[in-house]
Amino acid sequence: MPDDGRADSDWRAELRSRGYRLTPQRELILGAIDELGHATPDEVLAHVKRSASSINASTVYRTLEVLEDLGLVRHAHLSDRAPTYHSVGGHEHFHLKCRACGTVRSVDVEVARALTDRLDDELGFVADVGHLTVFGSCRDCLAAAEPAPV
Repeated sequence: MPDDGRADSDWRAELRSRGYRLTPQRELILGAIDELGHATPDEVLAHVKRSASSINASTVYRTLEVLEDLGLVRHAHLSDRAPTYHSVGGHEHFHLKCRACGTVRSVDVEVARALTDRLDDELGFVADVGHLTVFGSCRDCLAAAEPAPV
């Protein structure tokens, strides 16, 4: 289950305190996010169907929404398609996505500190970096695109 510094009983208590039951489906979906790392709702559905074939897409979407409201998962837009969900466990991060090869890299929010500090100091704006995705080209794709020396 989530390795976010909270004990399993904490997130279970959080569900109950907000009027939600800890259903087997919710536990499976949260476990799938943990195991997959970054996953779209369709990827989560395929993963949980291996152990619970009765779970459907609407259950996955509703559960992801609840889990995000509770602060157990977050989403980012890594493509123009469905959002990609990830556990809040571990470290807060933003994403770099290479447009050429599709590689997604998780980057600690401290890397963006100069930008977020400037946004706050100059514009009075506090950025939610955990939802940030920066698109560009990775080092390998840039090197492959360079013309060969003559």
